[in-house]
Amino acid sequence: MRERVIQDLVSRHDPKIPPNYEDNFPTTVRVQIFIVSFDSISEATMDYSMSIFLRQSWNDSRLGYPPLAGIEALELDTRVMQKIWVPDLYFTNEKSASFHDVTVPNKLMHIHPKGEVLYSTRISLKLSCDMNLWKFPFDSQLCHVAMESYSYSMENVIFQWSPDPVQKRQDMSLPQFQFEKFETMDCTKMYIGANYTCIKAEFSLVRQYGYYMAQVYVPSVLVVILSWVSFWLDIDAVPARISLGLLTVLTMTTQSASARSNLPRVSYVKAIDVWMAMCLLFVFAALIEFAYVNVNARQERRRGTVHGGLKMGVPGSKPSNASIGSESSNAGTAEETNGRKRLFSKTTVMRQRARTLDKIARFAFPGVFVVFNLFYWNFYMFYEL
Repeated sequence: MRERVIQDLVSRHDPKIPPNYEDNFPTTVRVQIFIVSFDSISEATMDYSMSIFLRQSWNDSRLGYPPLAGIEALELDTRVMQKIWVPDLYFTNEKSASFHDVTVPNKLMHIHPKGEVLYSTRISLKLSCDMNLWKFPFDSQLCHVAMESYSYSMENVIFQWSPDPVQKRQDMSLPQFQFEKFETMDCTKMYIGANYTCIKAEFSLVRQYGYYMAQVYVPSVLVVILSWVSFWLDIDAVPARISLGLLTVLTMTTQSASARSNLPRVSYVKAIDVWMAMCLLFVFAALIEFAYVNVNARQERRRGTVHGGLKMGVPGSKPSNASIGSESSNAGTAEETNGRKRLFSKTTVMRQRARTLDKIARFAFPGVFVVFNLFYWNFYMFYEL
């Protein structure tokens, strides 16, 4: 009985013509999407992947048939579906998509006695998503999926969201984002002098930044703190201080390059760029502080060398006059003593200045870093454009 009804429907149905093509009203297609998976959100290419069941329902009076006992709807095989008209829906922000064909094409079509058609198919999509990354990795994104009719204007086909427009799998989870909410809207557009139906669903996604805290922020803080160890080393420990300074600078440079490797080259400054630049600035400033202290220490050593080379008198000389020789010797000794005092005083001041700078840096660098952290976390956590 069902076989004869299906054959009769197919024989008198033209899949090339919309249901109400000869009438004065369009066919209303109700759309629902069921999200199976939502993953692979890429900042570098600004897109995301989604696997959905796309469900469409409409009324086609040409497919009406007398009710059958014990049968609520006719269930069609995928080979018979090709002989039934379906809406020409397409995804406007789709980059790539594929139907699922294992083990058979994942499609479903039910036809009710009054001509009500339910059509469902499983699709995997890669959709574009315009992201604003200025707060990355503390950002939230709005990614959407938009559907339009490609060839039929609103005189023939109109898309509408079903009463329950978007559903998702109960245990669905995203690796880096939290699915907050969704909104549906109409996005009807005009092309070539006619209005074409369009509907859109917008998903609100909030990034989970735990990964970046563990892999970027905490290690960079430890590297900055490590650079402060230099201030507690003696000013004469040149190999240790220069090794520590260069190590921290190179480490921060490597971390900064690694943090930005998977991000697009946008024209604005991101939150992670500010953090990495400031951490690099702090470790570089610690290296510059060591260079200043080292310059003062080298000046002291040079003065010490000159002091060691001062003439202490020429032994074995024979003065022509004992009195004159005695006065000259006393005058030379006094001048040499005064020179030693001035040299000692100047070198002591320079050495003390270097040590004082180290003492100031021990507290100034952590203090400034704490102030920067207070400003950074408050600004990027609570400020919104």
